[in-house]
Amino acid sequence: MPANRAVIYRGPGHVEVEDVDYPTFELKDGPGVNPDNVGRQLPHGAILKVVATNICGSDQHMVRGRTTAPEGLALGHEITGEVVETGRDVEYIKTGDLVSVPFNIACGRCRNCKEGKTGICLNVNPDRPGSAYGYVDMGGWVGGQAEYAMVPYADWNLLRFPDRDQAMAKIVDLAMLSDIFPTGFHGAVTAGVEPGSTVYIAGAGPVGLAAATSAFLLGAAVVIVADLNTERLEQARSFGCETIDVSKGEPADQIEQLLGIPVVDCAVDAVGFEARGHGDNAQEERPATVLNTVMGVTRAGGKVGIPGLYVTGDPGAADEAAKHGSLSLEFGLGWAKSLAFTTGQCPVMRYNRQLMMAILHDRVNIAKNVNATVLPLAEAPQGYSDFDRGAAHKYVLDPHGMIQR
Repeated sequence: MPANRAVIYRGPGHVEVEDVDYPTFELKDGPGVNPDNVGRQLPHGAILKVVATNICGSDQHMVRGRTTAPEGLALGHEITGEVVETGRDVEYIKTGDLVSVPFNIACGRCRNCKEGKTGICLNVNPDRPGSAYGYVDMGGWVGGQAEYAMVPYADWNLLRFPDRDQAMAKIVDLAMLSDIFPTGFHGAVTAGVEPGSTVYIAGAGPVGLAAATSAFLLGAAVVIVADLNTERLEQARSFGCETIDVSKGEPADQIEQLLGIPVVDCAVDAVGFEARGHGDNAQEERPATVLNTVMGVTRAGGKVGIPGLYVTGDPGAADEAAKHGSLSLEFGLGWAKSLAFTTGQCPVMRYNRQLMMAILHDRVNIAKNVNATVLPLAEAPQGYSDFDRGAAHKYVLDPHGMIQR
């Protein structure tokens, strides 16, 4: 049995790469594992040799200590890998297949899965609908920032790449299919982006840049990306976005300078609960700022996509209400403008095959647009540190040295 190493959360601001157990077809007890999931048998699973596994902004929330994640949690929900073993009930996925793993863990059997709502599967997390690998309050499924990882319900969850050589030539782009590309695309789709749209995207991190890429893929005429980080705004401009530095004033005023009117057709919140203020308040944490802004700058009758993460428990929040997920929303404004909102995990399987085809046939360069940067697994702690400081990179970990650089 091969050795295995994984990225482990060791408290706020601290991750380590440590030796861990090789995965098996049983969910064992460990940090964050729901007691009702302990001992769960997984004959429908597959064990992967991890080819690429990414650091996500959602991971960063945990590492900053902004969730109730337990120490010892193995991190990572963005996984691309090679199948090295399958459980006895796996029928279609085969050893040697190169696959993408949706970050949502879904059974394929419950009502929500059958309706395509794989982000809120009813059977994988005893706490509440929806689950993910290596994430707090998500059932305790072991994270995939590791050399080897186990994926349950393999026939249902795994997206097989049709040609191994073609896939390996584009593996850094394809690594974005596990989360941020479908998540950004979901934000743009649910915001109603269509040919000729003007789009406001709050946040120039990897998900915001993926949403901007998706907006162009859907035919948007103007994509405006807003952030405080000048390096990330420069990255957005590198593929045709207009940009707004929210530290320099209200977004509506800057939108008017770009478009002649202070509103856009649709908006995407790719920031989430660690939002900061605008203008003179740009260095203060104000978790409702982005939600209130997107309501203000979206035209009456428009739509808002909210792939940015919001949580029910934030021990590091700026005020008591926000610690319990309660924010000071100007909801009356959204109601008065008849806005439509879509929130929650992206149902990755709704989009990942189509986006895979766009990558394989050179219709999109997602790795370039998000500035994907490959690191060996041993350098994961440095990647987390640099990402926390606002580096304009999407860090891709290469546990086995399989990615050509």
